[in-house]
Amino acid sequence: MPRARKGAARTQGRRRLLRAVRGYRGTHRKHKAQAKIAIMRAGQFAYRDRRVRRRDFRRLWITRLSAACRMRGTRYSRFIDGLQRVGVLLNRKMLSQLAIEDPSVFDKLVGLVQASSSSTPRAASSQARKPKPAQSVK
Repeated sequence: MPRARKGAARTQGRRRLLRAVRGYRGTHRKHKAQAKIAIMRAGQFAYRDRRVRRRDFRRLWITRLSAACRMRGTRYSRFIDGLQRVGVLLNRKMLSQLAIEDPSVFDKLVGLVQASSSSTPRAASSQARKPKPAQSVK
């Protein structure tokens, strides 16, 4: 009995692979082995960079919020802490959009945070630090 060869399936596989690398340059577009390597690399970069994009956007939102808070006389860290204490459940993306598109609402949020921080005392551990004991000189 003659051995069975792949036949049409091999051609279809190669065609599918080369269709996926359309637009690549040089050998990566024309040769099956190089195209396979290029597809693997592209997939790894795409996977990694989806996470990097999220990281970059979070940094952008925090930078915008920090600038908006400083314009209103507070710090970003105090603002976020105050929002959590008050119970405002807006994420940084939404807060950033508010600061840009609706400054009056953002002003109210900052006022709410500042009012709550002046009425409630901060945690004892962060409020009063123990002084270091004096060193004796011999």
